[in-house]
Amino acid sequence: MKLASLLTQKKSQIVDRWIKLLYDSYPAQAAVFLKKEKDKFDNPVGFRIARGLNEIFTALVQEMETEQLLAALDEVVRIRALQDIPPSQALAFLFLLKNLVREELAEEFEKRNFTGELLELDSRIDGLVLLGFDAYTRRREKLCEIRINEVKNRVSGLLRKSGLSINSI
Repeated sequence: MKLASLLTQKKSQIVDRWIKLLYDSYPAQAAVFLKKEKDKFDNPVGFRIARGLNEIFTALVQEMETEQLLAALDEVVRIRALQDIPPSQALAFLFLLKNLVREELAEEFEKRNFTGELLELDSRIDGLVLLGFDAYTRRREKLCEIRINEVKNRVSGLLRKSGLSINSI
């Protein structure tokens, strides 16, 4: 049996644990809410994170194209980029997947030699982290653009109210 088929069989257990670990990175009250509330309207952040991690795992195991992987990754990264956390913490959830796979498949690893396939999976996860960093950076740049435009609009509005224009300054 190949590693990909084992990962597919254990997908729900791995992804469920992955989601819980990501939720645990939030403050205690937020983590409790994210874990408890499953409705996509009452908990859109939790819903998008769960859906995103599920899609990331599927794309990773099925070795989908980079564009599909990036789209799945962006589902989670766009949320993490809005939060006031450093990039290392925002993307740490991706590294958790390596340990989760090893823990969930520990018995199978003892029975069979998956060293080559495991190294390949680790390499794909590392590539995923790099894609995640690119996506995170793009999201943060967009957020900065929005903030700059908001400040510009406020300043120009104040100048108009005071009878001044940018050209007269």
